[in-house]
Amino acid sequence: MSLDSSRTDHAAALAAAARGMHGTHNLQDALDAIVTAAQISVPGFDHVGISTIDRKGTITTRAATDDMVLELDRLQYSLNEGPCVDALREGLVVSAPDIVHDQRWPRYVAEAVRGTGLRAQLGIQLFFDDEGSLGGLNLYSTQSADISEESVALAELFAGHAAIALGSAREIDQLNTALRTRKVIGQAIGLLMERYEMNEDRAFAFLTRASSHGNVKLIAVAQELVDQANER
Repeated sequence: MSLDSSRTDHAAALAAAARGMHGTHNLQDALDAIVTAAQISVPGFDHVGISTIDRKGTITTRAATDDMVLELDRLQYSLNEGPCVDALREGLVVSAPDIVHDQRWPRYVAEAVRGTGLRAQLGIQLFFDDEGSLGGLNLYSTQSADISEESVALAELFAGHAAIALGSAREIDQLNTALRTRKVIGQAIGLLMERYEMNEDRAFAFLTRASSHGNVKLIAVAQELVDQANER
């Protein structure tokens, strides 16, 4: 394959991933499109996944091209070692060519090579919101022990697409949560105004005092009032 042809194929794959990401409001569909396109396009890698890590340090696989990705991801999570874990927690890019001879993760490498025939692995760290929440694009190879500069560069582009998809989903989720919260608080204020013949400001002040005195979030106080009213 010529260099120009290779670049054209890679550009087409990236465009397909972008269409998959922007053509749906479903985060899972977008992530699935990204890992599938990366599997087809990144030279030398035949298994791809996307992981995220929450504030408690729990790592979750969000998309995977096949069961082998899930198996290797789970192995790294359980052992707390491997390129995937290091990329998420320590470095932007963790490259492990000819992984059978890599001494950085002895327990993981031994089990991964024995169980799946893993030959090389690449982990790309990604940020997907202003708070620095982390995710990772994980690429595994059972075909080749080599990792080229082209593969790393292309994987980083796909990681960028994944970051955008995850960030957009986070923003939508936060917006929906804010709208639900506002609706419930509004309902609670309305109930207080009707029940105790108070104006809106006094009803809101009542809720905030109850929240403060009980050391309970305002939304929880409001939700309890609404639930009690619905049970009657």
